[in-house]
Amino acid sequence: MKRIFTTTLRLDMTDEEDRRAWSYLQRMDKKQYRSYSRAIVAAVNDYFGRQEQLAADPYLETREKEDAFLQRIESTICNALRFAPVPMAAVQPSTPMQTEPAPADDDLSMALDFADSF
Repeated sequence: MKRIFTTTLRLDMTDEEDRRAWSYLQRMDKKQYRSYSRAIVAAVNDYFGRQEQLAADPYLETREKEDAFLQRIESTICNALRFAPVPMAAVQPSTPMQTEPAPADDDLSMALDFADSF
C-alpha cells in the first residue's frame, strides 16, 4: 500500500528563481521524469544530499574543482600533442646535454688564495 504525502508547490512568477524553476518544469524530459513530483523529488534529494556531503567534507568542492581543472589541462595537452605537426620525440635533442666539468681542487685553492690577498 502506497503512503502518499500531498503538498503544494507555490511559485511566485514575480521572483526570478521561481520563474526559472517553472521554466525547468515546463521543459523537463517527460521520459526521464514522469511527473512534476518525480522531478521535484530528484531535485530536492540532489540538493540536500550535496549539502550533507559538503557539511561532512568541507574541502570536497575545492577538490572537485581542482580535479576538473587538472582534467581540462590534461585533455588540452593530449589534444595539442595529437595535432602537433612534429612528433615530440623528434623535438627532443638526441645527444645528452654537455655539462661543464667541476673545477679541480687546485683551481679552488688558487681562487681562495687570490681572494685572501686583498
